[in-house]
Amino acid sequence: MVRPWHFEHFDQLKVALPSYIHQPMLRQLAERMQTQLLLEAMISPITHNPDNHDSSANLNNVDSIDDISHSARILDRLYQTPIADASVLVAITNESRPKLLLTRRAVHLSSHAGEVSCAGGKYEEGDGNNVFTALREALEETALPPNKVQLLGQLPIQTSKSGMSVRPIVALIAPDLILVPELGEISRIFWADFETLITQPTVEYAIKYNMQDDLQEQMVTLLTPSWQIDGETVWGLTGKVLASLLETGFDRQLEWYYRIQNAAR
Repeated sequence: MVRPWHFEHFDQLKVALPSYIHQPMLRQLAERMQTQLLLEAMISPITHNPDNHDSSANLNNVDSIDDISHSARILDRLYQTPIADASVLVAITNESRPKLLLTRRAVHLSSHAGEVSCAGGKYEEGDGNNVFTALREALEETALPPNKVQLLGQLPIQTSKSGMSVRPIVALIAPDLILVPELGEISRIFWADFETLITQPTVEYAIKYNMQDDLQEQMVTLLTPSWQIDGETVWGLTGKVLASLLETGFDRQLEWYYRIQNAAR
């Protein structure tokens, strides 16, 4: 595999090993995500890339060969997962009271304008893998340095309203990073309290939506679950990503639906 590390510091990516994570919720999340990745690798074996092993030798500044090997296997699996149309970074601060990074998209954008999202975007030729796409987009949108990211794993593919496949990449970041919104794409950066999110109830949200088919175009009101976070409504693709994160890490089952208001049931 050709590694497209043409951005500075993209060759210093790290994996957050569960044994080095002190926060219990984050450690549990890491254990579950990485176990799942390695189980998938047993079902669909991957060929280890020596270049990836070289880059992961500095992953956590530890001398344990087992740790280095585990990190390399996680990276290999992430790098070799089939490429999605787009990738997002689910970034969580590595601290005793973790926070999850969210953004609000600029209102002038052609798609998902004004909606809450995780940093991320479309795959570009030369990215090479989903991890690179997610980190490149996070760098462009929030100035998050890739070498300040510790990868935890990935979540199942989600599908956007436009039919794009989206791969969420989950990672830890330091709590004291200075992030800056790229105002051409992002109007606001804000945070969800992670511990609260795990148990926070969803609220049904009503939104006007233009439904189209071969015969007609119709404006309807859609009802869907949402979270209310720091004055923002988190719904749609981002809501589904967060629901998937909570199911993977903490066994929280959430029905995620889109229902036309007043439609016959």
